[in-house]
Amino acid sequence: MEEIILDAYGKINLALDVLYKRDDGYHEIDTVMQQIDLKDTLILKDRDSGISIESNEKSIPLDERNLAYKAWKKMVERVKVNRGVDITIIKRIPVAAGLAGGSTDAAAVIKGLNMLWDLNLSQEELMKIGKEIGADVPFCIFGGTAQAKGIGERLKRIKSFSNKLILLVNIGVEVPTEYVYKSLNLNNKNLVVDVDKLIGYIDRDDLKKVAENMGNKLESVVIKEYPIIEIIKEEMVKLGALGALMSGSGPTVFGIFDDENKLYSCKERMERKYKKVIVTKTI
Repeated sequence: MEEIILDAYGKINLALDVLYKRDDGYHEIDTVMQQIDLKDTLILKDRDSGISIESNEKSIPLDERNLAYKAWKKMVERVKVNRGVDITIIKRIPVAAGLAGGSTDAAAVIKGLNMLWDLNLSQEELMKIGKEIGADVPFCIFGGTAQAKGIGERLKRIKSFSNKLILLVNIGVEVPTEYVYKSLNLNNKNLVVDVDKLIGYIDRDDLKKVAENMGNKLESVVIKEYPIIEIIKEEMVKLGALGALMSGSGPTVFGIFDDENKLYSCKERMERKYKKVIVTKTI
């Protein structure tokens, strides 16, 4: 096999609780991650050695700073072979948006090289490699609907929340994840996110209750910097969303809809004011 083409799907967080700062500097989290059908496409071509990366997205680095590059390097170290790859990244997921755009590209490289190089590594082994690159990479390999603990690497499959209508609104600024976590006040007792309660509503496929009980502790940091996020959430609900939330470390806001007409009406209104408005669905 000399070339492989992969879809790299984004994610949203239906709930995100931050419990405490760990001794290793990371934060212990409890979150519900959900894959969406908004995707990048990666083309991997085998070569004797080295790596090249190209992309239609001018803002991303094409060197060792790119998570796709780090994924290749980790795979080479893991299997102890000197093999190279040419990577083309066709970006559709907004950059630094809380949607795991970089992480899912890294996950695609890990999965792709496993096939391209006939390594036959298990999903668990691939996820361990992914953890060394970024906290969201294991989920991007795992996919679907999952509860994630630890830094995001301890994944448990929960009932599928697929085929739900989602509208994404991105204000076009990049929010560094590290800054958001560092700025979070963990002593604020007003910030309560009940992940188990949300999972219960997912189990019952109660879309309205899921939407009403979503929560993200990181919103408190990002909304201080960008109050427009709270305004977008309120606008979405007024325009027919069952609920709205910032995904991950932001700044993308997503709304859950049960009516396609309301979704597209909301999309039309949002497009008049905001940079990126995307219709997607859960998978």
